[in-house]
Amino acid sequence: MLEQKVVLLHSALLLCLFFGFLFFPITSIATSRIPLGSKLSIEENNYWISSNGNFAFGFFNHSDQPNLYSVGIRFNSIAIPFDKQAMVWVAGADVSVGCGSFLHLTMSGDMVLFDSSKGVAAWTSNTSHFSVTSAALLDNGNLVLLNRNQAVVWESFRTPSDTLLPGQNLSVFQTLRAASRNDVSSYYSLAMDTLGQLKLCWETNICYWKSESSSSQIRGATFTKDGALQLVDQRFRPIWSKFGEDHNDSSVKFRFLRLDVDGNLRMHSWDEASKSWKSVWQAVENQCNVFATCGRCGVCVFTPTASTLCKCPYGFVADSNSKCLAPYTQKCSSGSTMVALEHTFLYGLYPPNDLITQSSLEQCRNSCLQDPLCTSVTVTNDGTGQCRKKQTHFITGYEHPSITSISLIKVCLDPIAVLPKTLPASSPSSPPPSLNKRSRGFCLPCLIGAATGTLIAFILIQIGIGLCLFKRRKAIPRRGSLAAMDPNSRDLIALSYSEIKDLTSNFKHQLGPKVFKGVLPNDRTVAIKDLKGIERRVRTIEERQFRGKISVIGSIHHKNLLKLEGYCCESDHRFLVYEYAKNGSVDKWIEETKLSKRLTWRKRIELCLGVARAMAYLHMGCREFVSHGNLKWENVVLDEDLETKVTEFGLGRIGSGSLHNGGDAEEDVARFGEMIVLVVSGCQGGGDACRWAYEEWVVGQSERVLDVRIEGGVDPEELERMLRLAFWCVQVDEWLRPPMGEVVKVLEGTLPVDPPPFPFTCRRPPEEIHSELELENIESSP
Repeated sequence: MLEQKVVLLHSALLLCLFFGFLFFPITSIATSRIPLGSKLSIEENNYWISSNGNFAFGFFNHSDQPNLYSVGIRFNSIAIPFDKQAMVWVAGADVSVGCGSFLHLTMSGDMVLFDSSKGVAAWTSNTSHFSVTSAALLDNGNLVLLNRNQAVVWESFRTPSDTLLPGQNLSVFQTLRAASRNDVSSYYSLAMDTLGQLKLCWETNICYWKSESSSSQIRGATFTKDGALQLVDQRFRPIWSKFGEDHNDSSVKFRFLRLDVDGNLRMHSWDEASKSWKSVWQAVENQCNVFATCGRCGVCVFTPTASTLCKCPYGFVADSNSKCLAPYTQKCSSGSTMVALEHTFLYGLYPPNDLITQSSLEQCRNSCLQDPLCTSVTVTNDGTGQCRKKQTHFITGYEHPSITSISLIKVCLDPIAVLPKTLPASSPSSPPPSLNKRSRGFCLPCLIGAATGTLIAFILIQIGIGLCLFKRRKAIPRRGSLAAMDPNSRDLIALSYSEIKDLTSNFKHQLGPKVFKGVLPNDRTVAIKDLKGIERRVRTIEERQFRGKISVIGSIHHKNLLKLEGYCCESDHRFLVYEYAKNGSVDKWIEETKLSKRLTWRKRIELCLGVARAMAYLHMGCREFVSHGNLKWENVVLDEDLETKVTEFGLGRIGSGSLHNGGDAEEDVARFGEMIVLVVSGCQGGGDACRWAYEEWVVGQSERVLDVRIEGGVDPEELERMLRLAFWCVQVDEWLRPPMGEVVKVLEGTLPVDPPPFPFTCRRPPEEIHSELELENIESSP
């Protein structure tokens, strides 16, 4: 048995109420090997320290949220002042827990972060099946779990958060994601595609920087000890490199590469002279070229000093010094006008919905004024004469003297809604000056109009209040939580069982198995699922645990995921309240002949692409991996616009302690492969249907697989691509199944797909694969 060094205490225990520093003073250390059963807790304030003392692993406090904590690795050298000891890895990326939480290296070999405030496991390494015998924090800052042969079976270097340390690699399908410090930062990511190209992106499809070199021979990216970011081939020879200003400077002892919260990738080096971290290289020289660098509604302004300034074309949020107002959406009683922004290009945030036409500046302006949904336009003066009309509430952009585009924003003519015409380049904290001089003068007609409008509005409000009170007397009493269900809110609403019965008219309208139609007080329709139909453990799980796990599911948002809006957890009643999808589940569209004829070939590809994007987001876009566990067309619904929405994701975790329970990525991929075959052929049958489809495909008879009800023709190349992808997804060997991020690219047509091997036979025994993985771990171990 490995010996553990004596634990030293050099400060008294601190109560959670007095933890106000960014990091805690170290009260205990553990070096060398860390045995099973070891714990780190907020109250005990203990850390695991690397043998050279340069790194520490333990809890730290969020300076902006004093009651929330994360667990991670930070610099610990005495050469770096305490307040400058930067974090380099966080368990679960941005997973936060409450005071009293702890991390436990269990006897089964799992590292589990337990959240005391919710009574749930907030994060786990999921290594109980790897025969873990100990842990260690290595001198290079890598936290590892070791098996009985002292081989590395898990390491923090393979699950990076937002930082790479010297010697750390970034391989295909690994991602750096910026920390969540504002409403856009967590959407920034750095990843390498299958062609070996590094890309900085916002969301998944808006990429604003990429490495100049790409090759299928690239093994991955690495951050070197001498201060270089490199792409290396299979023999670890550099193919492409970017160097910091202090490259090969032996006096620099500490470095890291981070995807910062502003979306830029930077190398940071410790400057001993100034006792601070110094940026020695950044990927995007002009910060305005980083997408949404000024938030969802701000414009980034170029300055000669290369500093980034933001301005708010619509004004500022009343209770904030840093947020820009979104465009006005209410009807303007006195009409509207357009205010010009010279040398400015505006773009809508994801998903883009620009309506692009060829027109003059005046025609473009008038078109937006006549469209009540239009919020702004950008007119290009580069000879194309493009008019880009936007309806989104989230508009950002950049301003530069070299830009020939002119943007116009819609504003109301109402006296109370007049906005400035021009705003000086300034930081978001400085208030904007007035921009329409007419708003400063005295306007008698305007005053009379405003007074009359106010009087009429007051009378109408009084009448409305009276009608509401009259209706409430006749209606069944409802709790305040129903009225609080704001369609634009991301907060889940807790409902009582009586409110659920009220919403569903005592479960009168059934939409499907254990799913009922409900109507909120604001007349908005919802779908309410009774979880008794899933399994018994959902009914018996402790209420606090149920609420904690549902809150995690409710925090997941994507345009192809059905929004969870509320829940009921009362006694043994468990219900989930979802947004309503008017056109029901996809399986009914496939089964019913009349509906299936509306599923053209193009629409069927769109259905698959929507599901793939949703699953890729669950697997790789969330802060922590989430599996679906029950992926099938019955759990995919269509909204009013026939947009794909995946539902019931993550329900397998409700009765368990981990997001991984209820399925894994490979299982989701296999089920998705079966779904492709079903939507292409219209035949049920799961694995049997896949085998039949493969037999037809392998003899060159792919057209026999097609659903005869498809109208409008089918592209043979797309059919070939769809079937190849399906057969890769259903491979018996899980290691051959593609990740969902790669599946999305194949469906989008941006990634080719090779002919698959026979899917239904395992070509290598599991023990051989396991031995190979162990060998790889030993070779990669420091």
